[in-house]
Amino acid sequence: MQPRRIARELALLSASQLPNKPERLQEKDLQAIVVTAIRTLSSEANEALESAAAELQQSNSRLLNSETRASDVEASRSMVESAIALAQTAINRVGMALEVPEFIQLSNQHDVRDYALQLVTVLKEESKRIDEVLSESLVDWQLSRLAAVDRNILRIATAEMMFLRVDHRIAIDEAVELAKRYSDEESHRFINGVLRRVFEQLRARKD
Repeated sequence: MQPRRIARELALLSASQLPNKPERLQEKDLQAIVVTAIRTLSSEANEALESAAAELQQSNSRLLNSETRASDVEASRSMVESAIALAQTAINRVGMALEVPEFIQLSNQHDVRDYALQLVTVLKEESKRIDEVLSESLVDWQLSRLAAVDRNILRIATAEMMFLRVDHRIAIDEAVELAKRYSDEESHRFINGVLRRVFEQLRARKD
């Protein structure tokens, strides 16, 4: 795992914990936020394993039903396909859960924490400017109406492009990966489009 990729995930998990109108956050407060994000990941790993077990049981049940209750071949095939899909979901959940111990270990590295804290600080101190750019880049959408996770992924990538001198291609690609991991199937395409408009807007301002 790349340090900055881990830092972005920590920042994403931390963003929802930031108070709306705080005084200037101190480093110790930011550290506490990041620690809470790590604990959130650990809890999600346990939930993922429990969900995987339930989905495997459901998959097994559907396989049995396909043998005993299906009225024809097509119905049986449909039940088997449904069972396979559930099993695949369970496997994916287990895979995510198995990544967490490594994630937690690496998140304690100084470079990971430093960048996560840097991101969280920028998100808080420059929130107004970041949201203004995003609002101008949205087409037929309002920033406040987006799902919180999508909104924060957009904010992280925009912050990187505006204030942290991250190449736009890296910022956008990493945002897409975050969306694939934490949001729904369609969000990563939406986020990719919005961030490309953000980049064009930022480039136009420099010209």
